[in-house]
Amino acid sequence: MEGRLPPGLHVVATPIGNLGDLSPRAAETLRNAGRILVEDTRVTAKLLAHIGAKVPMIRYDDHSSEAERDAIVARLGNEAIALVSDAGTPLISDPGYKLVRAARAAGHAVHTLPGPSAVIAALTLAGLPTDRFLFLGFLPAKAKARSDALAEIAAVRATLVLYESGPRLGDTLAALAQQLGDRDAAVAREISKLYEECATGTLSELAARYANAPPRGEIVVVVGPPGQPPTASSDEADAALAEALDRLPPAKAAGEVAKRLRLDRKSLYARAMELKR
Repeated sequence: MEGRLPPGLHVVATPIGNLGDLSPRAAETLRNAGRILVEDTRVTAKLLAHIGAKVPMIRYDDHSSEAERDAIVARLGNEAIALVSDAGTPLISDPGYKLVRAARAAGHAVHTLPGPSAVIAALTLAGLPTDRFLFLGFLPAKAKARSDALAEIAAVRATLVLYESGPRLGDTLAALAQQLGDRDAAVAREISKLYEECATGTLSELAARYANAPPRGEIVVVVGPPGQPPTASSDEADAALAEALDRLPPAKAAGEVAKRLRLDRKSLYARAMELKR
C-alpha cells in the first residue's frame, strides 16, 4: 500500500496474542491513518511500537458518547480513521457497529481489513461442528439472567461459542452442563500465545477441571450442538395429527406436525387423510 489512505473508516483486525499475526496490509493502514480509534491507548501503543508507527490515538469504547461518535463521523469525509480493538476483529463483542452504522448513514466509505478473531480461532481448535455456530459474547454474570439467556438458546441446533473470564469459568461450565445437557465442549485460552491451551471433554468434566483452578488469560468456550432428538413413535404422530386436524385441513396439519416432530410430510399427509376418513 502506497500513499495516502482514502478518507473514511478503516476497520482493522489486530492480533489476539502473537504480534506476528498482524497482516502487512493492516500494518500499512495503521501507519498511514490520520488517527486511530482504540479501546486502550496503552495496548495499541505496544502494537504501534512493534510496527514503527506514530499515529494519534483517540479512545473509543462502550463509554463513548453519541456526541463523540458524531465528532468522529464528521471527520471521515476528509480523513482516514482506523478503528481497532485491543485484540482481534473490531465489532465482535464491542460497540463498533454503532460507528460503522453512523458512518454509512452519513455517506462515508467503510473499509474492512480482515484478520484474527478469537471466535474463529477457537472453533478451529475445538474439533466440534463448524457448519453452523452461534456466538454469544459474554453470558450475564448473575445466575438468574444467565439461566434465562441459556434457556433461550438451549434448543438451537448449532455449536455455541462464548467468551468467559477465569474466575467465572467453573460456574459457567457447570451452568451450561445443567441447562444444556452434558455436551462435548472445549475451553481455549491464550490463543496464539506462548501458553496456548485447548482442553476438551464434556461440560461436566471441564466444569470439574476448572472448579477450583480458574485459569488465567483470554478464554473462549465452545459447546457442541445438542444431539438428535428421538424419533416420534407412530402413536405420538397420530396424536399430534389428530389434534392438528381439529384446527387445520389435512395438508396444513401434516405440514405442522412434520416440522414439529421432524417427520416426513408426505407420509403424514397420507396418514392424515386416513384419520380424516
